Amino acid sequence: MNETEADAVALYARVSTKKEADAGDIERQLERLRAYAGEKRYRVVAEYTDVASGLNQKRRGLDRMLKAAEQGEFKRLLIEYPDRLARFGFDYLERHLKFCGVEIEVISPKEPEEAHAELVQDLLAIVTSFSARIYGARGGRKIRQGFQELMHRVREE
Repeated sequence: MNETEADAVALYARVSTKKEADAGDIERQLERLRAYAGEKRYRVVAEYTDVASGLNQKRRGLDRMLKAAEQGEFKRLLIEYPDRLARFGFDYLERHLKFCGVEIEVISPKEPEEAHAELVQDLLAIVTSFSARIYGARGGRKIRQGFQELMHRVREE
């Protein structure tokens, strides 16, 4: 591998909702990732983004990034926090990327408070999904509503 290949990096940014994307959250993530890459003198060869839950495994940006990694298009993937890449299963993605010769570099040591709100949204999605499977669609909505009320009370306390 020559020196120019060794510094090739890809950036990955994700937000959970269109509202976050419209507020510029993806672009701000990318700006921070670009700045970090510049400080490290990495050469950015690709940027991938998704507007989807970290639980969703079918994300266009994630899929494109994995295919590029498998083809050896970059040697390092920059992300802000592990949950930007995946809420669950980060270790599997890291292992797959390492097998492809790609190292994941997490640039921020601590997740922001907004990440906790996203985790609650993801937890609600999981509860709703399982409840709907067990009790049907109406039962799932009813349980989700009760769970949301419970979370609201917890936040107030």
